[in-house]
Parts: sequence; C-alpha cells; structure tokens
Amino acid sequence: MAAPREEAAERRPFGRRFLTDPSRLFQHNAWDHVEWSEEQEASARSQVEENSSEVLPQDKQEEYEVNAKRYWDDFYRIHENGFFKDRHWLFTEFPELAPQRIPNPTGNSVPLLSNQEEAKSEGLGSCENGHCPLQSRAGNEFSLPKTTPAKKICREELNPRDGDYPGSSASYRILEVGCGAGNTVFPILQTNNDPGLFVYCCDFSTTAVELVQNNAGYDSSRCFAFVHDLCNDQSPFPMPEGSLDVVILIFVLSAILPEKMQCIVNRLSHLLKPGGMILLRDYGRYDLAQLRFKKGQCLSDNFYVRGDGTRVYFFTQDELNHLFTTAGLEKIQNLVDRRLQVNRGKQMTMYRVWIQCKYRKPPPPQQGARGAGLQDRASSPSPCSGSSWGFGV
Repeated sequence: MAAPREEAAERRPFGRRFLTDPSRLFQHNAWDHVEWSEEQEASARSQVEENSSEVLPQDKQEEYEVNAKRYWDDFYRIHENGFFKDRHWLFTEFPELAPQRIPNPTGNSVPLLSNQEEAKSEGLGSCENGHCPLQSRAGNEFSLPKTTPAKKICREELNPRDGDYPGSSASYRILEVGCGAGNTVFPILQTNNDPGLFVYCCDFSTTAVELVQNNAGYDSSRCFAFVHDLCNDQSPFPMPEGSLDVVILIFVLSAILPEKMQCIVNRLSHLLKPGGMILLRDYGRYDLAQLRFKKGQCLSDNFYVRGDGTRVYFFTQDELNHLFTTAGLEKIQNLVDRRLQVNRGKQMTMYRVWIQCKYRKPPPPQQGARGAGLQDRASSPSPCSGSSWGFGV
C-alpha cells in the first residue's frame, strides 16, 4: 500500500485523513484516498477474473430480471429500515442538498467532516448476501424516525396536469431515485429547512415506499413518495420535465441491468432544469463487495447477483462519464474514493472503492433565430436514444 500521490491534494471532498505511517493503521476507523500498489490491483483483477469465470445461463438471468421487484420487496420486508443507516455524509459531499452551503468553483464540497464526525463512521464488519453496509448500526449523525402503525397509502395521480402537481409551488425540488426506507430523504428533510424545498422520492419496491410513507418523519407538505419502475419508460413521474434542481442516485444505478442504464439516465436528465444536477455515489471497480462474490454469481462483466436475488454492477469513471455525457450533461465532478476501512475490534482491514459524480444540465444556447428552441429540443437525446452500453468492458 503506497502513500497518496501529490495530485490527490486536488481530490479531497471525501476527507483528509491520510495513512502515512502504517504503524498507526488501527488508530482510526477509516483512511482516505488510499493508493493501491500494483500488486494489490493485480490481485483484485485476478479475483474478479476468477469469480466471473462462470456466467449464469440466460434463463437464470432473465428470471432475476423478471422478478427484480419481488427480490427488493422481500429485502425491505425482512430488513425494514434497519439495514442501511442514515447518510450523515450527504451534506459534506453534496452541499447542493443544503442550498445555504455552497460548493466551491472546482465542484468539490466544503466544509469537510470534522475528526469527531469521521470517528462516528465505523468500519464494515461483514457483508450480508453481498450487501455491504457503509456505516455501523450506531453513532450516526441522523436517526431515522420509527415507523408508525400502517396507514392507508394515498395513491395520488402521478401525471402532472395544468401545472398542478405535488410540489408545484416549490422553488427548489429534489428527486431521490431508489429511496429505500428513507435513509437519504429524512436527513434532507431534517436538515434543510428551506421553506421552498420539496423532496420527491421513489423506489421500485412497494414495500420500501410504504416504509417511507408510514414513517413518523414523513411530511406530505414537503415530500412525495411514490412507486416507480425506472426501467419502464411508460412509468409516469409526478413532476413535468424541466422542473427539478437535483436528482440523487446513491447506490441505485448499479442495481439496474446494464443495457437499460443509458435509457434511464436520459429520462432523468429530461427532468432537470437547465443548471440542474444529477448527484451520484455508487460502487467502483474492485470494491470489497465485488471481490467477495463467489463463482456462480456473475451475470455479465462486473455485474453480479447477490444471495437474496438483488443485483449489483461495479463501475469505472469512464463508464459513468459515458452515460451522463451521452445524455447531454456536462461533468462537474467524477472522482474515485479509495478508502481503507478498519474494524479495530476484529483487527480487520477492508478496501472500499466508490465513485462520486456530479453532472449538470447545461443552459440552453442563446436563441439566435426564430425556432432555435425547437431545433435545440429536437437535437437533445430522446429518453431511450444513444448506445445502451457502449463501454467496451
């Protein structure tokens, strides 16, 4: 394991705790921007080649795709809101979610976590069915309110009509895709008290959406949760195109069939206002979770099925850049976070690889001639245009 290179100083939104003295390894729970040696990367590549040497037959792959909703419903029925912990790092990495905290001109988020806040994030102890929690079960900055007894879920009309739709009067609109039990939504609602804020959140899993709607922290005057199938381009959104300031994708895109990712990113980009942003954090190539898969769990290159039937892909920076720029967005940030997590009680070290991105919808060009706006709209990518998976992986 080598010390961080000098250029890493330009990439510090994830923290400033560098391991320069190996004897101090177990003094903290995590170390930032850990550079891998050539031997370590070669070993990881070898492990991936080994665990992907047997690909599941096509009929099994189709079964996982057809039953994807059931597998996620089962996951949230079993774990409810107790598996993934609230994301206390949200406002450090993505200050766009708290508009009063402004990102610096490079796109890097400020301020960084304090040592006290970093100490609250414990290392990963184990991966259950291929799901690797990012925080421990205690010591988070935000605590998810307990669910209230089940209540009747209001099924509102999702197609916005005549400019009257949930959140239509808001001045700042955020959509989280793949909200799960609300580990992102509730910290946003608790922290951002902007009276003009409205948060939408959706999930493929009906069970997950019911957990959000039944939560004591759910406020229908500031939030609208709904079931949505991203892979179905006929599935409606409750807001019109061009109405969102931020779309959040946190460990969500990786759960989708790779061939369908471009269509989904195209659809989401159409929801953004000019200047609106997609914020993403997801699994990177050779993350611990990828290395822990066994033979017989690989669906295709870098795409696996967990023991519970849910699936996960492990990205490179170039792959994500291709997806977002093909959708007409411009890069603000595309960083790899190589973090060394430490379980001091078990004397374990765990190497995590995540990718964090911010991509912005550019403003429309100056209207130089009559009809230029129509021309511009005609030239923008349609929701399912563009290559489906043109990375050559």
